[in-house]
Amino acid sequence: MDVRCGQFVGNERTYCQEFLGIRYARAGRFEYPVPVWSEEEQDARAYGASCTQSRVWYEHLEIPERAFYHREFRNGQVYRYSEDCLFLNVFRPKTEGKYPVLVFIHGGGFNSGSSEEWAYDGEQLTRQGLVVVTINYRVGVLGYLTHETLRERYGHDGNFALADQFCAIRWIKDHIALFGGDPENITLMGQSAGAMSIQYMSLCEESRGLYQRAIMMSGGGLPRFAMPLRAEETRKFWLELMAVAGCGTLEELKALDEYSLFTAVEKHKATRPDALVNTMPVLDDWYFRAPIEELIQHPAPIDYMLGYTSNDMFTKWLAYDAHEFAVENRGYIYCFDIPVRGDDNGAFHTVDVRYAFGTLDRHSSYSFNEYEHRVSELLQRYIGAFAKTGNPNAEGLPLWTRGGMRELRIDGDIRMSYPDIDMVLRNTLRPDPV
Repeated sequence: MDVRCGQFVGNERTYCQEFLGIRYARAGRFEYPVPVWSEEEQDARAYGASCTQSRVWYEHLEIPERAFYHREFRNGQVYRYSEDCLFLNVFRPKTEGKYPVLVFIHGGGFNSGSSEEWAYDGEQLTRQGLVVVTINYRVGVLGYLTHETLRERYGHDGNFALADQFCAIRWIKDHIALFGGDPENITLMGQSAGAMSIQYMSLCEESRGLYQRAIMMSGGGLPRFAMPLRAEETRKFWLELMAVAGCGTLEELKALDEYSLFTAVEKHKATRPDALVNTMPVLDDWYFRAPIEELIQHPAPIDYMLGYTSNDMFTKWLAYDAHEFAVENRGYIYCFDIPVRGDDNGAFHTVDVRYAFGTLDRHSSYSFNEYEHRVSELLQRYIGAFAKTGNPNAEGLPLWTRGGMRELRIDGDIRMSYPDIDMVLRNTLRPDPV
């Protein structure tokens, strides 16, 4: 059934109202976003396009890891892709109110992903008394290319994706009250590259006052393998891509058709083992105006929640960096250690995100047991309480203490424990205030 909110026509769901594919900005290729707002009636009943990415033509399902994540998160879904992709989706409780806002930023290794993936449906989290927003942003070459011409034109280059994310959050802050959201109580939540994006944003002066809390899943603490290069250090990588594409100028690359562009990306990345560090945020003298070693010491003074899984990507590094950040910023940290069925990958990278969204039953490959559903409910309650107050603890939940020296361990039980990682072993354990 259709439902209206202001000029938006959305969908009535069992537990919420959803408004999909709302445009928050426009941007040409290799241009920074310009926010959009219109008073005209808008059809918000279907997702907007996801950012064009290599998987449109090159899914790589012959690679076991890619095939596994395809089955776990995208199998059976059909996406629409376009460079015109700056859309967001709003899920709100049916009852009128002034609700805390939870903004989710998807992952995908900075090169792929979509807010439309089945695991990121916001309906169940609205039952915690939240307005949930999920966003699309540019990825890969469209999100992170650097070039001298851009520096001459804008005074900085790269970080189109980061600019999209900031633009979306500002749009949400300006307009979310229309949907019953509290613009002064915004929590960002992201997983993998989405979590790292939140970490980057929290190092920027631009973030001050935009949001009050951050939840970083499988990517908090700015992992050492994701430390940003200076923009000028990545330009050689992109010039080499232009050569592969047969383009002598940035204008020629801007005019290249999508298939030719991404074919060149595939060819170039196949020869560069360092492709990832060149296709991610950079130090641009605009958002980042000091050395990263200095910025990491002074993140936004907000509430933080961090999590990693026991079979995560570079598990020990992620655990170390997340705990270190939590200690320095009095954050809450958890380790997710439920061995989920599927290719014997255990508690694999970002598996916890579907528990956090309460979307277990939307997965078609296998059924989840009663304990897994209970864990999902508890995670949602923790997230709901954290988004409301900055403290995840609520009546009936296992106590979760802040400070990073102990973690909430989620395995056959849910309890506080001392993690067995080098950082903790080298420090004197001290009491953690709630």
